[in-house]
Amino acid sequence: MPASNEQVKGTGKRLVLFVEDGGGDWHARQLVAAFEAHGAEVITTTLKACAFDTRSASGLDIPGFDGALPDAAFVRAISTGGLEQITFRLGILHALRESGVMVWNDARTIERCVDKSTATFLFQKAGLPVPPTRVVEGHQSALAHATGVAQPLVVKPMFGSQGNGIMRAETANKIPTPETVGDVYYLQNYMRAEDAKIFADIRVFVSRGRILAAMAREGAHWVTNVHQGGKPAPLSLTSEMAELALAAADAVGADYAGVDLIQDPAHGDLMVLEINSNPAWKGLFSVSDVDIAAALAADFLTSLCEGDRR
Repeated sequence: MPASNEQVKGTGKRLVLFVEDGGGDWHARQLVAAFEAHGAEVITTTLKACAFDTRSASGLDIPGFDGALPDAAFVRAISTGGLEQITFRLGILHALRESGVMVWNDARTIERCVDKSTATFLFQKAGLPVPPTRVVEGHQSALAHATGVAQPLVVKPMFGSQGNGIMRAETANKIPTPETVGDVYYLQNYMRAEDAKIFADIRVFVSRGRILAAMAREGAHWVTNVHQGGKPAPLSLTSEMAELALAAADAVGADYAGVDLIQDPAHGDLMVLEINSNPAWKGLFSVSDVDIAAALAADFLTSLCEGDRR
């Protein structure tokens, strides 16, 4: 039987898939199977296992490539670490891009998304609606802001995901201590109805300028991330939701992303809440009939074959 166009697309391509420490998770296994179905060879490794090496012609040592470079790199995770470790891993991604290797998502996009203040700034700069937000350094600056606006406020860690570390300050004197947030305060208006019993927001999965799938996340707690106990629910995506999600991904230069939207409880307007440059999709997979890994692999290889570079 002759190979299909989908298989030919990846034939002969050697890809690196960067995963979490300890090996590939369910998502990584899904991606490997999807890439291999297209005829690509996939080497799974971590960014911490890579090296800069002046003895190599490429200047890099990526496990499994013997000093050569992969045809493309897909970043499933950069893993947790200290400032020096994260800087090093992002440096590897920067170096791959500067060497002409297509990287999804590249270091620039990851940096923009991981830093919530930068992401929010870029959303606003692109003309997208966002919740009222102020980011300041220093406890006194945070208190000064908190005493001048309506409470409660949501205090988010500058770097974080999956709803970890998010707090709600009911009053100004509940603003956390400096060591809790690294003395940088991301302060956002609380975007929930005070009498709400069930809380919900929206996750939209974007890839290569198109919507792959979407879901609502619902729960009895105001933090609705699936890792915090929120439950995925089917969602009929509206054109407004789709346009906002696509524009948010474009604002940060994301090849693929999970975009979180929320509805203003006072007026019902949709707003861009956050964006994730390495989104999980297991919860979304449970309420969608889209094979997200297969769609991601197809989009990734199409971009590679067409020479797309952001």
